[in-house]
Parts: sequence; C-alpha cells; structure tokens
Amino acid sequence: MPGTKIAEALRREQIISAAYHVALRGGLRAVTIRDVARKGGMSTGLVIFHFRTKERLVLALLDFVVGKTTTLTIGADVERITSPLDRLIALLRQEMARLSTESARNRLFFEFWNESMSNRAVRVRMQRDLDRYRAAFHPLAAEVIADDPERFAGIQPADLAAVAVSFIKGCAMQSIIEPHLDVRGFLRAAEALLAAPSPAAYRQAAAALAR
Repeated sequence: MPGTKIAEALRREQIISAAYHVALRGGLRAVTIRDVARKGGMSTGLVIFHFRTKERLVLALLDFVVGKTTTLTIGADVERITSPLDRLIALLRQEMARLSTESARNRLFFEFWNESMSNRAVRVRMQRDLDRYRAAFHPLAAEVIADDPERFAGIQPADLAAVAVSFIKGCAMQSIIEPHLDVRGFLRAAEALLAAPSPAAYRQAAAALAR
C-alpha cells in the first residue's frame, strides 16, 4: 500500500540519519546495528528488517554522504553570468565555499574513499557518483572551450571538467587536514590559473617585447 511504502521510506531515512550521526562521532568503524538503533531510538530488529546487514546499511550511508557532496546545483546568479569562463569560475567559488564548510561530511567522504581501496562495492558507488559530478561540469566546460578555442586548443571538455572537480575536491580535502585553510586564497589561486592569459597571448607579448 502507498501509505506503508511512505512509512517504510521515512523509517529508512531515520535509520540512515542515525547512522550518519554515529559515523560523524566515531567514524565508519563505529557504525554498528546496535549503536545505530540506540541513536535512532529503535530496536535492532527494525534496523535489520530494513537493511539486513551492517554492510548494506553502510552502503546506504555512503549513498547519502556521496549524494550530498557530489550533487551540483547551479544557482540563478551563476546562470546569469554571460562569459562561460567567468561562469565556471563562479561555480568553482560556489562549490569550494560549500564543501569547505562541511568538514564533517567531507571527512566521511574521504573515509569512504579510503575504504574503497579494499571494498569493491564502495568503490563502484563512489566512482559512479564522481563520474556523475564530473559529467555535471561537462556542458559548461564545453561552452568554455567553444568560447575560446585558441586558448583551450587540444583540451577536451572531459579534461577541463576533471580539472575543475580536482580543484574543488582538493580544497575540500585540505580544509579537513588544515581547518584554518585560507579557502579564499585557494580560490584566488585557482581563478588565477584558469583566467591566466592564453599561450597565444604570451607569444604575442613576447613578440612585442622582442621588437
């Protein structure tokens, strides 16, 4: 029945939320069916009914964490920017600011990343969501290249999208290691690299100086 399905979905969300808070406090190793049930104020049998095993519960938690950290939302203020490169830089600014303020969730993300080295199920899920995140940057990366083909000669949209994501994830990782990381300084450096004069501009400047 529809009502039953909604109730079950809500209960699953409550269990995942409890698992998330257990993991925030003690890391992935602290996630047990017993502790999650205690945190959620429910029986262990109810947790087992919905997820069967701890491994299934951890994978559901992974989907929750990765879904929050690799979902790209382009706001109206970014959409209004006419220059594709300026729009990409604004999007980098948005994502770096967002992820650098979510240190607890980022810590779990990278804990899952470490787990993926030895756990194929985790690795497949993380790869899927990171591919999706890079794919979300792909259309804008293609616009950037099309807008200035000389500057980005030989560069594929997938490569530019991957570089953008590496800036964002690099900022997120360093903000975990160094809580006082100057995120604005990190962003300014990223902007300077992306907005630097093209190779052709350097050649023209060198030719002008040589005259």
